[in-house]
Amino acid sequence: MTDNTKIVNQLRALVLLTQTEEQVARTRVSQARTDAVRRELNQNADHAAERTRLITEQLRALGGVPDVVTPALGRLSAVLKATFEQAAPLEEALLTDLQLEHQLLDRATYVKALATKAELPKVEHLAERLITAHKATVEWLTVVLAEEALGGPAALMPTPLQRVAGTAARAANAPVRFVANRVNEVLDSAQQVRDEAGDRLGEVADKASSFTGAVRETLTVGRSAALRRAERIARREGNRDAADAARSAREELGDVTADELPIKGFDSMSTADAAKAAKALRSPHDINVVIRYEETHKNRSSVISAAQVALAAVAKEVVGVDS
Repeated sequence: MTDNTKIVNQLRALVLLTQTEEQVARTRVSQARTDAVRRELNQNADHAAERTRLITEQLRALGGVPDVVTPALGRLSAVLKATFEQAAPLEEALLTDLQLEHQLLDRATYVKALATKAELPKVEHLAERLITAHKATVEWLTVVLAEEALGGPAALMPTPLQRVAGTAARAANAPVRFVANRVNEVLDSAQQVRDEAGDRLGEVADKASSFTGAVRETLTVGRSAALRRAERIARREGNRDAADAARSAREELGDVTADELPIKGFDSMSTADAAKAAKALRSPHDINVVIRYEETHKNRSSVISAAQVALAAVAKEVVGVDS
């Protein structure tokens, strides 16, 4: 097999993968958390389309048969990928995106080496351009994943099905799970002391009955009210872990008071001052709380973007990416 044949085969593979990359970027646009991310994703998709055109040009110049099927395969691959992702959490979809970018980067690097040996400067220049683009995308996806790992809202939002598959399902179920766990704890305690104090069984039954009523109430009231009630019961019972879990779920929903925010006087700040204060935050938890609160209250895009910048800065530190 000649070097040119190897290059042609790799360029064909790159066309297919780049078509998929373009369609994935267009799919992700609807998941963008901010207008800035939405613009970036649209630009990424347009740039991927341009890269497909350039790769195809080089294929023709090298005598490669123009492939009218590959673009359709690329689009189909992206559609199938997006469909399968709906049953997986957002982080799994992003990891798959990252895998695609790494494959594009590795193939472009290989093409550069082949082109250097074959003395094809135009192909070598194209490969360098691809390498630069895919390195930037790998870095961006790595930071987005780090943002998600740090507990803050990433640049991309999960779809409704991904939300169910991921952390939001746990948040929604937190109050019911807490009450069920308390029932189990009470019953377990009753079993341990049953032989020593038979009259305790009546008390346990009363508690179990009251918690059963609490379960019914949890299922009928609003989610925010249920979380607040779960937190209140947990603190009253001295169950700090359960109380903290309920509060975390509230924070994830943006259901906190202004007094609970990490920025004092946040509600009374101007948009510019609120954005400046949000951008100065360095705790992923605090940034997350502010973003969720802002999204569910005033929803000022500049404030949310500033907080997102703060989270990205922390994420870059964690993964060792230069700002």
